[in-house]
Amino acid sequence: MTVIVGVSGSLRRGSLNTALLRAAARLMPPDARLDVQTIHGIPLYDGDVEGADGIPPAVAALKDRIAGAQGLLLVTPEYNNSIPGVFKNAIDWLSRPSSDIGRVFGGKTVGLIGASPGGFGPLLAQNAWLPVLRMLGAELWAGGRLMVSRAGGVFDAGGALTDPAVEAQLRTYLQGFAAAVAARSG
Repeated sequence: MTVIVGVSGSLRRGSLNTALLRAAARLMPPDARLDVQTIHGIPLYDGDVEGADGIPPAVAALKDRIAGAQGLLLVTPEYNNSIPGVFKNAIDWLSRPSSDIGRVFGGKTVGLIGASPGGFGPLLAQNAWLPVLRMLGAELWAGGRLMVSRAGGVFDAGGALTDPAVEAQLRTYLQGFAAAVAARSG
């Protein structure tokens, strides 16, 4: 079975991106599993803290999950036309020490999806991830793109995906992404 770690870049309880991540876990193809993880508990990166205390437990646990998976799905919001600070901070921690980058990200197939209440979806945030992923040695899956715009209207009050067109797009994206991850790691 292909295992993909999925991470939402939002800390908000009612996050549209976390709702999208939960929907993705439910819609995975039968030969793949999405291991839903969180960035909650990851402190702000501080080199002095790293030097004195090492890697925080929440970071070490997430690094191990990503390293053990065949793929990584980043579900990114867009804040001020870019990557949310908390999400980039988590990736900065996950890349420490730099000697661990290859183990965690090297050659890992990464997919980018996201949701936004705006009309363009998280287009600029997804684009902003490209140099970060390149620097980490990850392989961006470019076989599809999923940007849910006006996302406030596609989930119900409990965070369940209610829009059949978005559900079909997500299912198609996940099938392609999971197949690419399996082919690359198989």
